[in-house]
Amino acid sequence: MTLKAGQRVVLAADTRLTDSAEVSGVVVGFLSLAAGTGGTVEQVLGHQDESDGVREYERLKSLLDSFGREMPTESRRQLEEKVGSLESEWAAFQERGPRVSVRVRFDNGFILDGAQEDIFVLA
Repeated sequence: MTLKAGQRVVLAADTRLTDSAEVSGVVVGFLSLAAGTGGTVEQVLGHQDESDGVREYERLKSLLDSFGREMPTESRRQLEEKVGSLESEWAAFQERGPRVSVRVRFDNGFILDGAQEDIFVLA
């Protein structure tokens, strides 16, 4: 499901907003929003959560594709090994696809920004 600004949504599950609050070492509670709390999507952002390994794979693969034929045999072999060692991380990144986060203004006045879209369902 891809959310769009202006859509009405509700939380799919109880969502904890804070860690436990303590007073004098005693836990006094935490803040959460209940499943079914409704609001309106204000903003939708797509993110490419690239790890260092994914960025390194892209860089090295581009280098290999562009200049691999011209490289000395041993240098090309080492580069191919490095690219190969990062392929599983690259494949996992490709499967995940871009992460989408949203900003939702709830009917109770709270605003939840940077939340993953999959914690909401259409109202």
